Amino acid sequence: MFTSKRYFWILGPLVCLFLGGAVPAQQNQNLTGAAFLLDVRGVIGPATSDYVQRAMARGSAEGAALIILRMDTPGGLDTAMREIIQDILASPVPVVGYIAPSGARAASAGTYIMYASHIAAMAPATNLGAATPVHLPMGGRLPEKTPPPGEGEEAGTSSEDTLTRKAINDAVAYIKGLAAQRGRNERWAEKAVREAASLSAQEALEMEVIDLIARDVSALLKRLDGRTVDVVGGEMTLQTTGMTVIPVEPNWRDRLLAIIANPNVAYILMLVGIYGLIFEMANPGFVLPGVVGTISLLLALYAFQVLPISSAGLALMLLGIAFMAAEIFVPSFGALGIGGVIAFVIGSVILLDTNVPGYDISWPLIVAAAVSSAGFLYMVLFLTARSQRRPVVSGREQMLGATGKVTAVSEDKITVRVHGELWSAQVREPVILGQRVRVMELEGLVLIVKPELEENLHD
Repeated sequence: MFTSKRYFWILGPLVCLFLGGAVPAQQNQNLTGAAFLLDVRGVIGPATSDYVQRAMARGSAEGAALIILRMDTPGGLDTAMREIIQDILASPVPVVGYIAPSGARAASAGTYIMYASHIAAMAPATNLGAATPVHLPMGGRLPEKTPPPGEGEEAGTSSEDTLTRKAINDAVAYIKGLAAQRGRNERWAEKAVREAASLSAQEALEMEVIDLIARDVSALLKRLDGRTVDVVGGEMTLQTTGMTVIPVEPNWRDRLLAIIANPNVAYILMLVGIYGLIFEMANPGFVLPGVVGTISLLLALYAFQVLPISSAGLALMLLGIAFMAAEIFVPSFGALGIGGVIAFVIGSVILLDTNVPGYDISWPLIVAAAVSSAGFLYMVLFLTARSQRRPVVSGREQMLGATGKVTAVSEDKITVRVHGELWSAQVREPVILGQRVRVMELEGLVLIVKPELEENLHD
């Protein structure tokens, strides 16, 4: 059992670690007039939006003169992208969207963020575009041409095509609104959404999609000097010559969120949590499985809160696990268990309601979890079946048919030894000391026995 003192030694360092990590880095530096450099790499998700939001709020509070979003991203979740764009539009500090280093890209969600930034810049040999929303209905496809209102319904267009058009039109209106606010090319913005068009850095500059090309951050600051931008507080002229650049790294909270918001990690946490609680309920008093299971399940639920999960997929997974657990306690010759495995696999496949690359559950992980669950279920059923075939070793049934030896004979009582125990017995035929007998009946604590055909008078 864990004592309070042991809990202190375990939890104390963790509390100190988290409190220490919560203290903002570089809090004693004078950051007034500096440029905050944020690196947005990989898939844009909840952790990315939280990181950008905190860094921009910090920059505004500490008097930063510029915020640079250095991006290399294939895109990400619509909700996270819109949160970042809302922060950019409301920022009193100019935000520069910068695709770098050379070879980087800002596809899909990254293109929208570039259009929302006060200044858009790219390094040579980079590209942006392919902004078509990929969160489409199952089996949906992009329409070759958007029909006039009402025409699709008359032609018998399916509801999936209608939903696809709605998603496309919403994305077009959104990016055109950003383009109009920043004075950028609206026609190409629409083309990037409808046709998934992409541009190189030089082409983007020529088509007025971006404002400048810079090979690195130093060159970017030189090119920005003297430019006028329109922010929430009014027009501002940038003075970036000799400006200090402060890299802003994600804090412990953003790193933790990035880990648990990974769909595969959230999936594993949920399984560990559920199976831990099942084990604790089946074996009360172990404590550790219940503690680990509860913590894992809470972390998984937090991750699912920020991920676009399908409620039907989650319900099927929980139902499948419940069926497999019920098979252990209510044997149904495999019906509940097999149904549970099927429901579990289907729920795992449709759990995440998105087609964004990087935000799906790995097939090998699903297969491994299903096989492990099925293997555990098979082991339980095998052990249950084997226990039913095993001879009874206690109770009335164990005594019937057992053999013993007469140890004492008197006029009113016979004593026999059966399974190493002495029992009072009654016989309907004469017996002698040392004769072997077989138990035929059990009346209370008295055995009804009969002599065996072969006598054994020796111990």
